[in-house]
Amino acid sequence: MPIRAVLWDVDDTLFDYATADTAGIRAHLAAEGLMGRYETAELALELWRRATERHWARFGSGETTFEEQRRDRVREFLDAPALTDAEADAWFDRYIGHYESAWALFPDTVPVLDALAHDYRHAVLSNSSVRNQDRKLRILGVRDRFEALLCAAELGCSKPAAEAFHAACDALGLPPHEVAYVGDQPDIDARGAVDAGLVGIWLDRAGLGGRPELIRITGLEQLPGVLRRDTRFGAPSTFG
Repeated sequence: MPIRAVLWDVDDTLFDYATADTAGIRAHLAAEGLMGRYETAELALELWRRATERHWARFGSGETTFEEQRRDRVREFLDAPALTDAEADAWFDRYIGHYESAWALFPDTVPVLDALAHDYRHAVLSNSSVRNQDRKLRILGVRDRFEALLCAAELGCSKPAAEAFHAACDALGLPPHEVAYVGDQPDIDARGAVDAGLVGIWLDRAGLGGRPELIRITGLEQLPGVLRRDTRFGAPSTFG
């Protein structure tokens, strides 16, 4: 059966999360007068990224809530375990203001959504929350491109669990083999989708390469050709 719908990741796939996060935390630390606590800005950014990855993984595995992973990121980064929930929330909210000011889609996002608009249905599956991603997509002007938006915080499961992918397919009313998933993480996104019966496509913007078992593209401009070749039936697995 041909692919009838594209299911999308958001952060670092459609939306340039890494750039916005870097700019946001840098501006936030300057505004808070915290840069002097760290040897360099680069070290501060690396510590923030490590805290984010650690606590996001805990949320993804069901060990903590979406709100608590944010608070724990702040406490770890500031080395302030005694911060109250209200204090951690306030600190994170101030960071969010700087982060949001740097929000931007990747340059290839709107062109590929336009190119695929008439031939495929579109939805989002994210390991975030609906509240967070719905607002983001609306501010970025593309929320109306997706007929469904599903997120881990509300589903109670996260990628790469098959249940998350199947919930999105159910929302579209399509069997998994008629849905392609596009995301920037080779295991969480592409491998997880394949294991759940979807067509998984790894968006390798950094050009890391490897993983020959996965369908890989290095930019979204390559996606229409991949979908129209129907990569399950002998088309090349790597582009770019």
